[in-house]
This record gives sequence, structure tokens and C-alpha cells, in this order.
Amino acid sequence: MNKHKVIVEVPHRISGFFEIVDQVSSIPEKIGSRGAGFNLSALGRTEITCQQLEANHTSECIIKINNEELNQKAETTFSIYKEICNLIKHPVKLEIEHFFELPVGCGYGASGSGALGAIYGLNKILNLGLDTRECGRIAHVAEVVNRTGLGTVCGQLIGGLCVLKEPGYPCSRENIEFPPDLVVYCGTFGMIHTKSILTDPVLSAKIKENGRRALNLLLKKPSLKTFMEASLEFVKETNILEILRLEKTKELMVKLNELDIIGASMNQLGRSIFAICEKKDEGDVRKILNSYSPEIKIIKTSISNKGPEIIKCESLD
Repeated sequence: MNKHKVIVEVPHRISGFFEIVDQVSSIPEKIGSRGAGFNLSALGRTEITCQQLEANHTSECIIKINNEELNQKAETTFSIYKEICNLIKHPVKLEIEHFFELPVGCGYGASGSGALGAIYGLNKILNLGLDTRECGRIAHVAEVVNRTGLGTVCGQLIGGLCVLKEPGYPCSRENIEFPPDLVVYCGTFGMIHTKSILTDPVLSAKIKENGRRALNLLLKKPSLKTFMEASLEFVKETNILEILRLEKTKELMVKLNELDIIGASMNQLGRSIFAICEKKDEGDVRKILNSYSPEIKIIKTSISNKGPEIIKCESLD
């Protein structure tokens, strides 16, 4: 049968602010974003099975997200598969399954997690011989081309609280230290389609202007506190909550920032708010989040220094 399986874990990620940089070139590697965000302890898991076919067959690929078969509709993963097709030495039947701990389309970097999980897993199971830098490039280009992300992959590759200083790939980034034992609480009301935001000319212009301003603020004094201040200022100055008519999301953000915590802001991009606090303040944060139940999904997680990791590769023969 000659069947194998690989499992890859890639952290979810929250972006606090970003500046779209998409007019510099038609080359996908030069397109991306400047901004900042952090990896989470919550994970996306990609499981790939590969069965070798007879020489007269054509390679095929099934793609599922949280048990739903999507195939070509899973645009980012499918484009990664098409990218590596010419590197496959023998016809194979692939099944790529993504499982995400956090909601898809809600500002938790699921697309970037899946893109990295796909290319890391395919590289391993098909013995493609790609190095880490090339795997990251393929994932970044797939996100940019399909407008599912602009810089999430760069952050997910390195982990921690990370500033993306320049757009595109290879990544130009700088990590910021953060105190241990912090808690990240998230409240999610639902999805925003990233593609619809990135292609909206009015909102896109506001994001470009205020994303650059937020980045300059953070680079002057790189710290977790400044990151939260810059993220909140970005949300206010872009009017993104008002433009998207996210009244309850805005109300939640305001209430959380009335607490004596490190801060709260909007996930980029999702109908979600994240709050960073010390353990002693968990109860106050959770009380506010609980007041929005059952409409809201509440998530407890933390900032993680992890990047992509191959968990298992085994023969199923």
C-alpha cells in the first residue's frame, strides 16, 4: 500500500495592527504587511496522509477543514498543493486535513497556520527537500495570492510577540520580550472575511495610514504595553468597528479597557476582542466576557514562543 501520515502543529496568531503594503510590486514575495502580533498556545493541526499510486495514475488531493471537505475551495492550501505538484516524483493520493482549536475567519491566523502546516507536512511526507526558508516562502505567497493574509506566516514562523518591520518574504522581524504567566482572553462574535477587507478601497487606505503610524509608535518604545496602546489606537483611528458596524464588539473592547489590565483590542481581522492580563485579574475579565453569553465564544489562551512543529511522521503499512 505504501501509505504514510504526517502531523504538523502550527500556533494560532493574533495581529494587533497592520499596514497593507500591496502596491510595491506584482511579485508576491514583495507584497505583505508591516505590523505586530503574537503567537498563541492554541494550535492548528494539519494531518496529511499520502498513498503512492501506480505510475499510470494522476496525483490527486482531498482537502478538509474541521472535517468539511472543501478541496479547491480551500484556496490557500490548494494553491500550495498545485505549487509542489511538479516536485512530486511518483503519482500520489493526498488527503490534507486541517483542525483548528480556534474559530476560522475570526482573527486567529487559521489560514496562516494551515498554510504552514500544509507545506511543512507535504515537504516531510513527500521528501521534497525544501529548507525552512523555502517552506515559509511558499506559505506566504499562497496567503498573498489568495488574499487570506499578508504577514501572518512571518509571525507564526518565529513565535512570541513579533514586529514585522518590512513587508514580504524573507521576513524582516523583531521580537519583543513579554512578562511570563500572562493570560490572553478572547471573545468572539463571529467571522469577517479577510479578503473583503483587503479589497475595500476606503478601509484599505485607512489601514495603510494608521498601520504605519502604529508601527512607528511601537518601534520608538518596543514593549508589550506600547503594543497594546498602538493596537487600540489603530482600531480607533481606522474607525474599523464603526465602518463594519460592530457595535457589540466595540462595546466589549471599551468595557475591558476600563479594567486595570494590560489592555484589550480587536483581532485583525475578526469580530473578536483579545484582552491581555495578569492571572490575578482573570476573574474581572471573565465576568465581563460572560455577560455577553451565549452570543459570544470565550477562549482562554496565552502568548507562545512556539513555531511550526512536525509532531509525527509514520508509515501506515
